[in-house]
Amino acid sequence: MPTPPFYSWMMQNKMYACLMSFFLGNTIEGQLLSTGAFEISFNGVPVWSKLESGRIPSPPELFQIIDNHVLLKSPEVSGLNM
Repeated sequence: MPTPPFYSWMMQNKMYACLMSFFLGNTIEGQLLSTGAFEISFNGVPVWSKLESGRIPSPPELFQIIDNHVLLKSPEVSGLNM
């Protein structure tokens, strides 16, 4: 099977190919975030919605939310009668 022309061009122009990939990735990311839809789920359970909260969580806040969900799913906590 012959080598695709775009792959040959990328191998000959590695710097341009890397820059093009970087800018293309940033453009796609910007378009996805501009829609306003940003949701995070953990084990199939939604834990954050930008549409509901109006903002993106900070990393410490997100780690705390995930820690809380892990603690709720652990056998030691779920086995307690409260």
